[in-house]
Amino acid sequence: MISADIIKKIKKIEIRSRKLANEVFAGQYSSVFKGRGMEFSEVREYMPGDDVRTIDWNVTARYGKPFVKKFTEEREMTVILLVDTSASLGFGTKEKFKNEIAAELAATLAFSAIKNNDRVGMLIFTDRVEKVIRPKKGKNHILRLIRDILFFKPQGHKTNISDALKHLNDIWKRKAVVFLLSDFQDNNFEAALKVTSRKHDLIAVKISDPRENNMADIGLIEFEDPESGLCVLSDTSARSVINASILTKETKNTALKKLFSLSGVDTISVSTDKPYTSELIAFFKRREKRMTC
Repeated sequence: MISADIIKKIKKIEIRSRKLANEVFAGQYSSVFKGRGMEFSEVREYMPGDDVRTIDWNVTARYGKPFVKKFTEEREMTVILLVDTSASLGFGTKEKFKNEIAAELAATLAFSAIKNNDRVGMLIFTDRVEKVIRPKKGKNHILRLIRDILFFKPQGHKTNISDALKHLNDIWKRKAVVFLLSDFQDNNFEAALKVTSRKHDLIAVKISDPRENNMADIGLIEFEDPESGLCVLSDTSARSVINASILTKETKNTALKKLFSLSGVDTISVSTDKPYTSELIAFFKRREKRMTC
């Protein structure tokens, strides 16, 4: 039985996400994500100015006068939400945890997709593939996705992006738009990322919290890695500790940006202390500009 508090939280995310999908991203989504191409619609009699390459010679021979094939854009796509639910996503020092931001982002993208008649599926992962939800349409389906991102109890705690991407490639053979939502607290997923990028339209959505990049000066404190359980005692008042922490984070972020760029992966970076709406709008504008160049 789902509690009243859970239903209230899901409803709140639904209202906000549907509003963004309808009012902010309505036209931008369809303009940057195209269907698989053109599909045959019907034949009609040839008219002056028609492209002769579209003449259907079989029908033309049958009726003794030229007919051309008509095509329409195959608009419908499949959108896959690849959602990291490892322990590190259950962290946040601002108004929301990272997994709550992930749920809102996923919901906004999902409502944008179904508004354009696309199907939406989801793969939840930690250090293993936890759950696969086949692509479907409809509001109730999207509400189920939101519920699972927020309240699904995974068996794993760590992160294995490589295995998640490999599983995705195994079960979805046709090209899809894939949003990978994670804080990317993982290593050695470069090869799988490049393979997925060639096979699908892959967008990496990096979710972070400001406290992960800026250590507060609160003296001696014991940090626990939520994924490994490893505890480390650090003196946050020591300048050397702060500098080392900043350098490590900057090095990792730079390497990640370089990997995405070399792999042809688009990126959206969001933080728990800022509205993600502006980042989504900037992403759509970048895609739209690139497509018109």
